[in-house]
Amino acid sequence: MSDQRTRDAALPSPSDLKEIIDAERTGEPFLHWRDGDGVQHVLFLHGHGGERLTVGRRPDSDIALPWDLEVSRAHALLERIGGQWTVLDDGLSRNGSYLNGSRVLGRHTLHDKDRLVFGQTPMVFRRPPEPDEGASTARAAGNATDVPLSETQRKVLLALCRPVNESAFATPATNKQIADEIYLSVDAVKAHLRVLFDRFGIGEKPQNEKRASLVARVLQEGVLKPRDF
Repeated sequence: MSDQRTRDAALPSPSDLKEIIDAERTGEPFLHWRDGDGVQHVLFLHGHGGERLTVGRRPDSDIALPWDLEVSRAHALLERIGGQWTVLDDGLSRNGSYLNGSRVLGRHTLHDKDRLVFGQTPMVFRRPPEPDEGASTARAAGNATDVPLSETQRKVLLALCRPVNESAFATPATNKQIADEIYLSVDAVKAHLRVLFDRFGIGEKPQNEKRASLVARVLQEGVLKPRDF
């Protein structure tokens, strides 16, 4: 696990960054990750395997992760449905799959910059917007960058998102961790989070999904940027 996390935290080389930037310019959805030797891989989804890609430790998997002993032989599935890429883990994998720090149960739609973890291997899903692409239905109420934030609310968001920003293996910070970082009481943190859930349109989600959903939206839509952490 420590080796994998070291690879995940390692700074990308200039050639790695160029490869990702070039991939973004195509406008095509793709994944990028590092293998057991720390080598970056970029995989365009539309050009590999059609509408359905298997993820597993078997060499014949569409996305083969043979070095990762925590990945099951048949681990998960990426599938394009109605023009949207989804991840499906129906419980066959022993160690589970994770999306933005939360375990995948069933099928979930993927959005640009979503962080996936299979076994010990983190990946990033990219779906660069097309030039004529309008706002999605889920974001019709406005971009998250337009949500007004007080200084304290911004500090709460930074503390909440910090673990996930640092490692794809991590889960959002707990109320206690947030309180300790920004010197608030746990009750005050809870109150601020309730306001933030509502402002970002997450208040109606199940309680166990709210924190990961808030982190995903804040990081995906650029409310907080890497330089903020």
